Amino acid sequence: MVRVAEVVGRTLVACGVDHVFGVVGSGNFHVTGAMIDAGARFVAARHEGGAATMADGYARTAGAPAALTVHQGCGLTNALTGIAEAAKSRTPLVVLAPEAVTLTSNFHVDQEALAYAVGAVPLRITDAATAAEETAAAVAMACAERRTVVLNLPLDVLDAEVEDVPLPAPTVPSPARAVAQGDLQRLTAAVRAARRPVFVAGRGARSAPAREALVALADTCGALLATSAVAKGLFHDEPWSLDVSGGFSSPLAAELIAGADLVVGWGCALNMWTMRHGRLVGEGATVVQVDDTPEALGLHRKLSFGVVGDVAATARGVDRLLGSERAVGYRSEEVRERLGRELRWRDVPYTDTSDGGRIDPRTLTAALDDLLPRERVVAVDSGNFMGYPAMFLEVPDEQGFCFTQAFQSIGLGLATAIGAALARPDRLPVAALGDGGALMGAAELDTVRRLGLPMVVVVYNDDAYGAEVHHFTGEDHATVTFPPTDIAAVGAGYGFAGVTVREVGDLEEVRAWLDGPRDRPLLIDAKVVADEPAWWLAEAFGH
Repeated sequence: MVRVAEVVGRTLVACGVDHVFGVVGSGNFHVTGAMIDAGARFVAARHEGGAATMADGYARTAGAPAALTVHQGCGLTNALTGIAEAAKSRTPLVVLAPEAVTLTSNFHVDQEALAYAVGAVPLRITDAATAAEETAAAVAMACAERRTVVLNLPLDVLDAEVEDVPLPAPTVPSPARAVAQGDLQRLTAAVRAARRPVFVAGRGARSAPAREALVALADTCGALLATSAVAKGLFHDEPWSLDVSGGFSSPLAAELIAGADLVVGWGCALNMWTMRHGRLVGEGATVVQVDDTPEALGLHRKLSFGVVGDVAATARGVDRLLGSERAVGYRSEEVRERLGRELRWRDVPYTDTSDGGRIDPRTLTAALDDLLPRERVVAVDSGNFMGYPAMFLEVPDEQGFCFTQAFQSIGLGLATAIGAALARPDRLPVAALGDGGALMGAAELDTVRRLGLPMVVVVYNDDAYGAEVHHFTGEDHATVTFPPTDIAAVGAGYGFAGVTVREVGDLEEVRAWLDGPRDRPLLIDAKVVADEPAWWLAEAFGH
């Protein structure tokens, strides 16, 4: 006889979940132990909110499902912000949520309602005899439908004993969703007619097959290649790449996207951020969205038409119908030359506002881009600062950038970096945070140190919630500004090497750390100039 907790834990691992993040309490003690005994790696966080975002960051970067394990009731409520982010981002994640079913329990809450409220899918183990099948179904849903599943585990069922059962077979990936022939022909006709096509790849195109298919089709029809922010790096090595479309676009990228006569969103929502509230869609342009989820089509903007289908399969289908046809499209010599000169943000002229006491965030980030190894994975928190690391730090591919911004919560960046670092241990992890988000998530500095991650944490410290300072111009900012905080000292208290940067010369300490054994993580407390709003914030707020 075995506990249901053991059946659930072993089944999860048998179904391909090999990393579990969480904080262990009484209700999830045995199920977590069962996963460890079955071969999964358990990563202990200092707060359930951090654990949820670590699991999210890991799953996105690894391209594999992850698990979050929490205590009943309060453990789940602590994790809700991270779960909401994962759910909004369609991250394949299974949340193991023990459930106090007695109404008089201090831990009782309506966990099913909580899951619904943040966009996750609530499921429940209903019977000891069917625990394995129900657990396997939760993993299958998370993977096949790219959903965050809250698997409620009633404590009385979790502690029950059953006959040992055979483990289910690993989850088999669902076949790619085929595109209707009529839709394929309509899209092919639009591509054939375009003279200035632009492809914008999003979350649904973050895979090697999708990248290869889109690059091949773009070569055929002369399209320029861009991504949404979450897919940054997908076309990094392509000479016709525009990098990110939207608020982070450089002036040249914005100009070229707005000049397109065909914009195709491949697994991309074409939302207000990616299209700058529609300003990147030129008058008369044909706008198409390709997505394997029908309800996603046209959700954020009016389309010329939508296509239901897998990104890679659809792109290959269009390329096949075009046959031997080749078009110059948007790829003129003039465009090629301008991309080489003007595309990168660091090539856009600016006035350096560093004053000796504070450093211009553009100058800081460009210098870090030169210092840090190319093989890196960058995670960016939310805030006024976020455009600088997102656009001035280059990444080698889409696995080099992890962007948990669907819920726009600050405080997730450090935990995101931990999850991404565990998924890509071959790369230097870089966490870019504002001072507000850094202090909000500071408990997980201990997790970085405890795991021995050679992480670089860069804090853009303006001693304020900068987005609010610049949004509410001309008003009293006492509620959103703070006395100077020595965040380097905070990092040192957690076991980091702490460096304070006020000018470029201070980065020599960063060079020394990079050249050394990197036997402890590095925290850079960058005192950044705070007088001007970031360009992306002005774009978002309209001033």
